[in-house]
Amino acid sequence: MCADASYQKADAALNRSYKEILHRLKDDSATTKLLVEAQKAWIAYRDAECAFFKLRQQGRHYLSMVFSICLEGLTKNRTAELDVYLKCGDGVWAARSRRPRRMGAFGIREQG
Repeated sequence: MCADASYQKADAALNRSYKEILHRLKDDSATTKLLVEAQKAWIAYRDAECAFFKLRQQGRHYLSMVFSICLEGLTKNRTAELDVYLKCGDGVWAARSRRPRRMGAFGIREQG
């Protein structure tokens, strides 16, 4: 299924960014611990959000596609957030003011 393949590609990109940040933080165990906790919390959020989104679509013939599209959109958004830290020249956490705008489940930028 195309939607699942797109999600898998987005997930691979997320994992590359996450692993690169972990590598850069290898000498900072306290910050690494915070990142790991944040990532676990984000995964729980992503899974719950997409399960909720899928539930709202019950009875539609494209249910599994909708779930994959939700996972893909949120995963791309998280990757963009992590990539901000990777591109920052002043240290990982100095990029907070340059965070990208949040994206909805379908990758559409939200206002704000």
